Amino acid sequence: MTQKIGLISDVHATPAPFKEALEIFRKQGVERVFCAGDIAGYGEGLAETICLMEEHGCRSILGNHDLWYIDRHAKDKYSDAVSFFNSLPYVLRLTIENKKLYIVHAAPPQSLMKGIHLLAENGRVIPDQKKIWDDYLKDFEYDVLIVGHTHQVFAEKLGNSLVINPGSTKFNHTCAILSLPDMTCRVVPLSGKPPLKVWNWGIFRTNG
Repeated sequence: MTQKIGLISDVHATPAPFKEALEIFRKQGVERVFCAGDIAGYGEGLAETICLMEEHGCRSILGNHDLWYIDRHAKDKYSDAVSFFNSLPYVLRLTIENKKLYIVHAAPPQSLMKGIHLLAENGRVIPDQKKIWDDYLKDFEYDVLIVGHTHQVFAEKLGNSLVINPGSTKFNHTCAILSLPDMTCRVVPLSGKPPLKVWNWGIFRTNG
């Protein structure tokens, strides 16, 4: 039996493209939705974004912007957003259709900052980077690794894992649908804009 999994990341408090992704997932018969972190940051619609997460049962892990939000609002212990972020794990480990999935914001085991920079500014795979991550993940015991953080869009075999970054719904204008157990991944454009395989390459190559 094939199961469709909806993947998003780096929503950055911008609900409109996230809402569009959820509608696409509904029409495509997606059964579960996962977010690879960074719900907060950049945008102004955090409360609505969190409501959408909760209403649609979207499971997420923490991103660096989410952790920074907790730190900035540490004294506001009654904040709904702080409570929500405090409930999120650093990683998710799941088995779906006999495939083992690992979800983390930047890179395993639980990095929120050292992300997988796989693509050059033109969107092509950088051979040296692919070699680095092939080696890093050669003993990684999961069939699928789902990441975000770098605002790059790819689905590449690294080590023994299919590594997927669905891109930022806000900045890359993308989400993704993973089919299991056949391990196929389709990137879906959002906001009526061409998908950007790489967004803000220079900043993330320097500081990511």
